Amino acid sequence: MPKLTIDGKEITVEPGTTVLQACEQLGIEIPRFCYHERLSIAGNCRMCLVEQEKAPKPIASCAMPVMDNMVIHTDTPLVKKACEGVMEFLLINHPLDCPICDQGGECDLQDQAMGYGRGSSRFHENKRAVKDKYIGPLVKTIMTRCIHCTRCIRFSTEVAGVEELGAVGRGEDMQITTYLEKAMTSEMQGNVIDLCPVGALTSKPYAFSARPWELRKTESVDVMDALGSNVRIDARGTEVMRVLPRTNDDVNEEWISDKTRFACDGLKRQRLDTPYVRRDGKLKPASWAEAFDAIAARLNGVAGAKIAAIAGDLCDAESMLLLKELMASLGSANIDCRQDGARLDPKNRAGWLFNSTIAGIEQADALLLVGCNPRKEAAVLNARIRKRYLAGGFKAASIGPKADLTFACEDLGNDPKLIEQIAAGAHPFAEILKAAKRPMVIVGMAALARADGAALLPAVQKLAEACNLIQEGWNGFNVLHNAAARVGGLEIGFVPGEGGRDVAGILDGAAKGQIEVVYLLGADEIDTNRLGKAFVIYQGHHGDRGAHRADVILPGAAYTEKDGTYVNLEGRAQRGRRAVLPPGDAREDWTILRALSERLGKTLPYNTIGAVREKLAAVAPCFARVDRLVSASWAVSAGGGAIEAAPFQPAVADFYLTNPVARASRTMAECSALAAGRMPEKGTGTHG
Repeated sequence: MPKLTIDGKEITVEPGTTVLQACEQLGIEIPRFCYHERLSIAGNCRMCLVEQEKAPKPIASCAMPVMDNMVIHTDTPLVKKACEGVMEFLLINHPLDCPICDQGGECDLQDQAMGYGRGSSRFHENKRAVKDKYIGPLVKTIMTRCIHCTRCIRFSTEVAGVEELGAVGRGEDMQITTYLEKAMTSEMQGNVIDLCPVGALTSKPYAFSARPWELRKTESVDVMDALGSNVRIDARGTEVMRVLPRTNDDVNEEWISDKTRFACDGLKRQRLDTPYVRRDGKLKPASWAEAFDAIAARLNGVAGAKIAAIAGDLCDAESMLLLKELMASLGSANIDCRQDGARLDPKNRAGWLFNSTIAGIEQADALLLVGCNPRKEAAVLNARIRKRYLAGGFKAASIGPKADLTFACEDLGNDPKLIEQIAAGAHPFAEILKAAKRPMVIVGMAALARADGAALLPAVQKLAEACNLIQEGWNGFNVLHNAAARVGGLEIGFVPGEGGRDVAGILDGAAKGQIEVVYLLGADEIDTNRLGKAFVIYQGHHGDRGAHRADVILPGAAYTEKDGTYVNLEGRAQRGRRAVLPPGDAREDWTILRALSERLGKTLPYNTIGAVREKLAAVAPCFARVDRLVSASWAVSAGGGAIEAAPFQPAVADFYLTNPVARASRTMAECSALAAGRMPEKGTGTHG
């Protein structure tokens, strides 16, 4: 291992470490613009210059690998002069429009100009001006500010895997642009806003809305998919202004999807902020007492077997626990959290977890996708698979609809029968899985939510056993969920009890009049037309499908407006925290259920959220180990029936419109229209 001296301090580092990284290990700050630890090295900006003894000139520390006995100085007159010179060059054409720049207060160029610049310029020539580019409804461009660090290009090419951004021209004529002057199509393009060290790329929906020092920052968890990305919610007053990523190397690294970042404008539209009761065929505003009285009156004398509850995709674990206990107190076993009807085995935890873990993807060397499109269902997870693919020695194949997954993936066809062929060793890809050291399979809801999902699940599990996916210290069987609430619901047992009905049974029973009362806890992805004449109680935060069908509406809180626990697809319990208060008379969901239980004479024994979380910890181990993983014992689920020959259908029809918050978002509607070709791809300047 090479040993070097930096500013008089000796340090031993791993081979391949750069001088910049070695300086960081000693706590020495090196300025930089183009360097980013998750992107390839470009060496464009030269801001990271340091002095190396016996070298003829300063070296770019980001691109110089450490060598034995190297002597580095980071704080000498030569280094100071070099940094000042580089900064002076970078500011030659920069418009210096900080007072009107959205990046102000969070700008690396601004900060480093203060720390390392001269404070004056010797250049008096006319500045270069660059026409702004239209690259979509999400990212605003002011390209005159661009310093050509190429971070955005490297992110789009390497991490997102969509090669749309590039540099055209040379010298003073060089520009960063989309190659064909069209909108970007990546589901992760918003990350270039965070990466841009100047104000060249900023958030178009957030433009001119607030300054960073005005915002109250809250660390929380995303619920737009099942990944559980760590986010920071920035709010001003009662309004969520923006959502930014938090670094968590085990989950989302430092990336988030565009839906996570930009759907937040949906939090202030189509909101339910007061209770409603249907009178004379119309929903009319009511008080909480009136709403509870209407529910109590309808439930009076109704047998438990005729009452049912369905939990939606955005629910927190606390509210699902209380609803489960409320249904049990009413004598009902008709509860389910699987809106899409996924045939998951509630008794087999390993049968519904992402057992390899998200970070474990980087250890895999072979992958089989079954009925899933990770790019649409979990964009950040797809980027992790691409990261492993770029490292080399990785083979992937897919059974399902053709899709551009941003990494090389062999299309085996869309025949579910291939699962049995691979398990029996009658397909060439079986040998690839068996020869791999860390093979894995990911099965999605396109397979498990089918009528034959109960047969497909054990078939894929048997494939995992037959092809060496289950080993000591490695479980290569993984389920890709689409809903943030799904794993949490399964952990607490929000599934039919003995003799109870699942979602399909509840809807069928309601249509036939056998189910008289249905409680929808944020459930908006079901076919509400099949609820028949049932009395529907809807508790949620948006006036979406469930609210339109409801007889009583109880306004709840969105994920940014309450403290809640969510379990991601790998079984990691994480805490979401309240950033703003719910609007109007809306309340946190667990408190609504606690108050309703008291009105119904079935008072639940929880007066604080701490008491609810104590019960959660007693129900499932994962809730007692927040932010940590609890592994599951391997078993093959009991299944039934035969696998049908019908091809898989995509589980996500529109990436941008998968939940009530996203459907209420104008930004997501614009992205959806652009992706579907319902609006022109080329706009006019920054406001196109």
